[in-house]
Amino acid sequence: MSDDERADEAVVPDADQQELIEQLERRRSLRGTFAVAVSIVAIAFSAFQMWIAARGFEFAATVPLVGEVEIVSLQLLQVNAIHVSFALVLTFLLFPPSTGDGFVSRRLARVVPAMRDRFGGDSPVTRVGERARGAVRWLVVDPDRRRVTPIDWVFVLFALLSASYMITGFEEIRRMRALGLSFGRSLREVVPFLWPVFDALAAVGIGIGDTSYAFVLGAVGVLLVLEATRRALGVYLMVIVASFIVYARWGYLIPLNAPYVGVLSIPPLSWNSVVQNLWYNTENGVFGIPVTVSVRFIYIFILFGAFLEMSGAGKWFIDLAYSATGQRKGGPAKASIIASGFMGTISGSSIANTVTTGAFTIPLMKRSGYSPEFSGAVEASASSGGQILPPVMGAAAFLIVEYTLTPFRDVIMAAAIPAIVFFFGVWVMVHLEASKRNIGGLTTEDIVSWRPHLMRGWFYLVPLVLLLYYLIVARLSVARSAWFTLVAIAALIALVAAYNDETRVPLLATIVAVFAVETAAFAVTGAGIVDTLTGGAPGTGLAPAAAATAAAGKLGWLTLAVSIVTMLVRPRGDAPLLDFDSKVDDAVSAAADAVRRPRLAENKPFQFGGFVLKSMDSGARTATAVVIAVAAAGIIPGVISVSGLGPNLTSLIRTVAGGSIVALLVLTAVSSIILGMGMPTTVTYIILVSMLGPAISEFGIPILAAHLFILYFGVIADITPPVAVAAYAASGIAQSDQFETGVKAFSLSLNKAIVPFAFVLTPGILLLRGVGTGQEVRVIGLSDVADLGYFIPEVLIPVVGVFVGVVALGGTIIGYFYTDVNDLGRAGFALAALLLMAPLLVFNATVTVLSFAGITLNVQPLVFDLLLRGVGIVLFGALVFWNRRRGETERAAESGATEAA
Repeated sequence: MSDDERADEAVVPDADQQELIEQLERRRSLRGTFAVAVSIVAIAFSAFQMWIAARGFEFAATVPLVGEVEIVSLQLLQVNAIHVSFALVLTFLLFPPSTGDGFVSRRLARVVPAMRDRFGGDSPVTRVGERARGAVRWLVVDPDRRRVTPIDWVFVLFALLSASYMITGFEEIRRMRALGLSFGRSLREVVPFLWPVFDALAAVGIGIGDTSYAFVLGAVGVLLVLEATRRALGVYLMVIVASFIVYARWGYLIPLNAPYVGVLSIPPLSWNSVVQNLWYNTENGVFGIPVTVSVRFIYIFILFGAFLEMSGAGKWFIDLAYSATGQRKGGPAKASIIASGFMGTISGSSIANTVTTGAFTIPLMKRSGYSPEFSGAVEASASSGGQILPPVMGAAAFLIVEYTLTPFRDVIMAAAIPAIVFFFGVWVMVHLEASKRNIGGLTTEDIVSWRPHLMRGWFYLVPLVLLLYYLIVARLSVARSAWFTLVAIAALIALVAAYNDETRVPLLATIVAVFAVETAAFAVTGAGIVDTLTGGAPGTGLAPAAAATAAAGKLGWLTLAVSIVTMLVRPRGDAPLLDFDSKVDDAVSAAADAVRRPRLAENKPFQFGGFVLKSMDSGARTATAVVIAVAAAGIIPGVISVSGLGPNLTSLIRTVAGGSIVALLVLTAVSSIILGMGMPTTVTYIILVSMLGPAISEFGIPILAAHLFILYFGVIADITPPVAVAAYAASGIAQSDQFETGVKAFSLSLNKAIVPFAFVLTPGILLLRGVGTGQEVRVIGLSDVADLGYFIPEVLIPVVGVFVGVVALGGTIIGYFYTDVNDLGRAGFALAALLLMAPLLVFNATVTVLSFAGITLNVQPLVFDLLLRGVGIVLFGALVFWNRRRGETERAAESGATEAA
């Protein structure tokens, strides 16, 4: 098939999108009973996390006329254990242990044919080998990714045992955390019915019966996390994490006096100590800070994204992007950038973002004239930027909050300008490519009119606005902000489902009336309607303004209740604004067919229930790989902590860097890209923060800038060959060369590699200002803007320089600026981009080189910064002027030649 024929293909169907995602993520495509079982577990996982977000760790219910009845109150370790156990169960159900085409499987497959060649097909040895092969395949191999194997059920059982022990044996665990795992009950005491097995093993020298039950469950739990990591995230990460565990046990064998590696020598640790610190600890290990952040922040935001996506917001955002930019020069690619930015606010996965958005954007880009490789690269590059785009960002952003103790609102404010610069830089390159190839926009038939489209779905913007309000204006916690926004989404969609020409007046009037009654109840009794009627009101009324504010806090629930009642009264009414994601429609239709009542698919309450459950299901499936990633990655800082390796590792890194901040930053960047190949950004971030974070901070760099630096380069790994997972996902849709697509995606994202150096050395780009003489910084306010002596040279000029610099970088990468740019011109644009974006990188490199020669520069960094930016803008202006003149001359010559012809 030719490129032109491929370019004319229609948008990729939803089924093909889902299949591509499952192939890239190595997931099963389950059907029937198993699919229902997975959905039940996933919905239960989301329900558990929604309760945690709404009510905390105390599980209690208010019963009318009885009061509050406490079911159970959990500790942090127990909650984390349940969280990880849910993810383990889903991993063993969603990801096959083997599909039979791996490195080990292919070599084992040669055994039986070799036996047949040597002993013959009728030999007992061959028959035994064939039966053993059949048994192994039945136990662990799932070549079609459509069945749950027996070994999966065994692993599920052990995962459930680990979680149940955390709940039922917590007092014993608390005692062992002080005394050691050997002080717990033995296996003989816990499972006495297995005494014959223990006696038989003891007879051959294996005294497992006297081993601590807690130790066995902890060791098995760590192994389950490693196996889940292998399935969901690949062998690469599993080997890295396992090597740290091996190092914790045998790192003492490294000689202290060994050159270079001697600093890695650690005191001897027993397996009991290793397992205790990796499994029964909330500071480090499997249930350490990363999993705690997942419980508190990450999961609820993933669920927020799932609700927003299932509501139909994803398709609406894509159409909005096309209506805004589709008719401009290179319109499809520009729309892809905006749409990917929108989708990045509701999706934390580069792969899912690439496939979901790319299914619409890539065929249109190809049809307009972009090459398949460039089309896939644009989508992959823009989609990977979703993890750095506020307000949601990726899971690693919430880890930054915990590790740096920075409020989330400060993190998203600091990350805003670099994220905008990235998307602006990709936009510039797309525009230059369109100018180079003379690619126009789409026709009016290919896009929707933006004004009617905006009026039809404006309510999709409400959750994002509310989220920003809760985080920045109301200054609520991250978890509470996400929970309130989640309730707002459910209420909005319920309102939209119940709203039509017949119901709009009674629906809206009822909501207003109920709100007024709720306000009155707060004004008279100090509590809402329900508490007032059940006798739970304090009896002291609130002031009118306070009563209205309190009632407004419950407006989401009131709207939800009134809308559901309206849908129940008119279950088959029209809903002109309702446009669920196709996955919701498919799930609702399948459920209606399953109960043999197809007309239920048209029932509005049934549809709304399907939307809620499908959102919970989708959120849990998306979160599973993230939870496994943070659980596995948590082992690495756990080992560093228990072994006391941290200070020695920092010293080694400083020695390797030679005391140069530039060398250390380059080392960090390269390590991020190498470690991040094929691994989630979250894992890369945790590993590098544990190993390199302290060393970077010792150079006086603000801690938030250092952590954002690591995050950015972890994101770049998703589009860096040879393991550019997002680029390969786009390549599958574009039907392009995978490696070339990855190379182009990395080129388009090159500004994402330079900007981190710029904001680390010039924190004003992050809107950060130092406080006092130490490393303490804060986000700038109006008083800092008014301080022009600070704001202009340290914030405004660097920010403008970065924006102009990415324009120069576009000329370098695309090789076009008004006309084709030769190699010398590209070099000039590259130098201008570097001087405009990160002049202090040149300054620090110069200082380092001169220091080796014994020369000391007495120039203030700020003076040097402004001087080099001035040189950069002059060079850029000269190149632009020269290329524009050449372009005009060439076009005039072409016009004259055309007229003469």
